[in-house]
Amino acid sequence: MPEPLADAREIVDDLVGDRTAEWDRAGLIPVDVLRALAARGLLCAEVPEASGGLGASSAANGEFTAHVGSRCSSLRSVMTSQGMAAWTIQRLGNPRQHAEYLPELAAGRLAAVAFSEPEAGSDLSAMATTIEPDGDTVVVRGQKVWTTAAHYADMIVVVGRYGSGAAAVVVPASAPGVTVTRVPRPSGCRAAGHADVRLDGVRLPAGAVLGGGQPLMLLVTTALAYGRMSVAWGCVGILRACLDAARQHARTRRQFGKPLAQHQLVGRHLANLLTGEQIATRMCEHASRCWDSGSPDMVVASVLAKQVSAVQAAQGAAAAVQVLGSAAAHEGHVVERAYRDAKLMELIEGSTEICQLILSDHAVSMPAR
Repeated sequence: MPEPLADAREIVDDLVGDRTAEWDRAGLIPVDVLRALAARGLLCAEVPEASGGLGASSAANGEFTAHVGSRCSSLRSVMTSQGMAAWTIQRLGNPRQHAEYLPELAAGRLAAVAFSEPEAGSDLSAMATTIEPDGDTVVVRGQKVWTTAAHYADMIVVVGRYGSGAAAVVVPASAPGVTVTRVPRPSGCRAAGHADVRLDGVRLPAGAVLGGGQPLMLLVTTALAYGRMSVAWGCVGILRACLDAARQHARTRRQFGKPLAQHQLVGRHLANLLTGEQIATRMCEHASRCWDSGSPDMVVASVLAKQVSAVQAAQGAAAAVQVLGSAAAHEGHVVERAYRDAKLMELIEGSTEICQLILSDHAVSMPAR
């Protein structure tokens, strides 16, 4: 059976070319690039073949995600959002919703997932957005902030309160009452289409509701699991890009009569970069194995992969800046972008501190060995 992502890297490289810095400065990825990738199913490659997708494994899609992340973290962020939307529909939706939405996402439509609110960031229990039944319709009211890829999205999967529990609802971005406002000049992933989304009495068919009545944190954990995996693999890509740039510079740049790589303190940075990349890769490989096998450890493994990879990416990008010095101080340079993008990875899909709290609770509950 052919690998569903066999040509994916070449397709991305052809579409991205050398335009990543240009996209970063402009704060936009050309929509035709996103449509071209979406139409091939590459933005949500794990959608099953039965639903029109590529049916890629987590391991195969993870390595592809790392490649995209090494080229452009903004593009990888859009890819994460598309995959998270598809995963949420797949996990929470019924067969009719699978048949309606998943083929669209695997064939060109773009999607985002809206969690955070002005007063509900890490503490999503403070979420105030409501999805209220009204006959054979629902009415959605609320304000979402920093919704990745919302600027490009045709549909937005909005998480909100539903009766005594919670639900997600598929909201067309063009629906009356939806206002999408781009976040100006974010510090990282500048072209990822971050936007605030206002929902003023948006009326939708009741059939747009996914998983109505579930506990809020269970629903959020379900949706975030995919996002954490994708971010973790994207951080592997950041580390690989930084390592490539740093080692090339250290080999060719001479100071005090010899290449930088031969200076021990510079060598330490290179060693730490390589170590960080290997640690992050192994953590992501383990998490993908858990994902693909349906292991009960899947959720903890995804949190662990995200935590370790994000921290390593932030430290690795800082080390690469130190190796390159002023060469990395130019806006748009691959290491300069990585430095900004990697810091954002420590904040999204569960901040470093939130991941540590989850892992701490897991450690306490583990049986003695």
